[in-house]
Amino acid sequence: MFYLLVKKNLLWLTAHKIGFLRVFTFVTFQAILAVMVSFLIVYLLAPGVIRWLRAQKIGDNAKFDQPEIDVLNTGKQGTPTMGGVLINLAILFTIALLGDLSNFYVQMAMVCVAILGAVGAVDDWLKLTRDRRGESGRQGLTSLEKLLAQIWLATVLAYFTYHYGRNIEEHNRLYFPFVKNFREYSIVLGPLAFVILSSLVMIGSSNAVNLTDGMDGLASGCMAITGFTFIVLAIIVGVSDNANFLNFPYIPASGQMAVVAGAITGACLGFLWFNCYPASVFMGDTGSLALGGLIGYIAIVIRQELMLVIVGGVFVAEALSVILQVGYFKYTKRRYGEGRRIFLMSPIHHHFQKLGWPEPKIIVRFWLINAMLAAMALATTKLR
Repeated sequence: MFYLLVKKNLLWLTAHKIGFLRVFTFVTFQAILAVMVSFLIVYLLAPGVIRWLRAQKIGDNAKFDQPEIDVLNTGKQGTPTMGGVLINLAILFTIALLGDLSNFYVQMAMVCVAILGAVGAVDDWLKLTRDRRGESGRQGLTSLEKLLAQIWLATVLAYFTYHYGRNIEEHNRLYFPFVKNFREYSIVLGPLAFVILSSLVMIGSSNAVNLTDGMDGLASGCMAITGFTFIVLAIIVGVSDNANFLNFPYIPASGQMAVVAGAITGACLGFLWFNCYPASVFMGDTGSLALGGLIGYIAIVIRQELMLVIVGGVFVAEALSVILQVGYFKYTKRRYGEGRRIFLMSPIHHHFQKLGWPEPKIIVRFWLINAMLAAMALATTKLR
């Protein structure tokens, strides 16, 4: 683990020795600085990485399982993909620079990014290099292979996270938004329930963001809004005075998740600079799987899993649209002999595209919905 190599990073050591630098040890300042640092990392590195991806011909081939999607994405042929490596590197470097590397939750967050980013990168590489291997289609890792990797990682992270905080009363409960007496109306989670719930949150969040990443800037913009919201929530839950004042459970050491959320926010904003319509680069599974899993892990640490459902309502809607579409299609095929659809196409952003909405309009409206959901979630902090 990181604490075997370094107790605190260089910035922490320097800040404690030089008085006027102590501001760097305050989580609020660290989180704000994390947004700026991760933004700059992506902004400065992106042009070179995009050129390299073009040179390696790591571009979208617009060959999906659905011909209709192929038609809609014809103009995106050859756009560099795997840009998520920029996001992941920015997040990891920012956390290493500004975060407390002796913090258990920080260590697990970095493991989450690294492994899910690697899984996504392998999937992207296999998909995008099939042509040069003389293979057709767009198949990378199979859905089962990706799911098994996600289950393994989520289970490991959930197991160790539970045991790390098992002696903290607030750590092992499921809390409900809008409830003032949060302890009275919370649900105590045993080891198995905690691991199952946490795994479902991380896996579901990872796949939901992955499904949302189907239009220029849609996933990165929504994730930036969600990440910023979780900066605020982590500062509330991780600082005892804030938690007591706003009637939230206080989770010791969880304040560092604000730094992680800040790194997510800045990295996504920096990436959005190049990913906005018309996109110069796509994040691919390399970025979407890691971002979704990481925001899910933050929600678990600060015990705000249900708040994530509200804040990430766009991601939830995208995932549900696919589940409902596939389920209804299979049901009607068995019942009536032919499959029927609820939506013109799923995920749901393609439904509006089929209705004739221009892609930029869909993207901006989804951002607005996400912003309103984030505002509603933050408003619940005072309703308690």
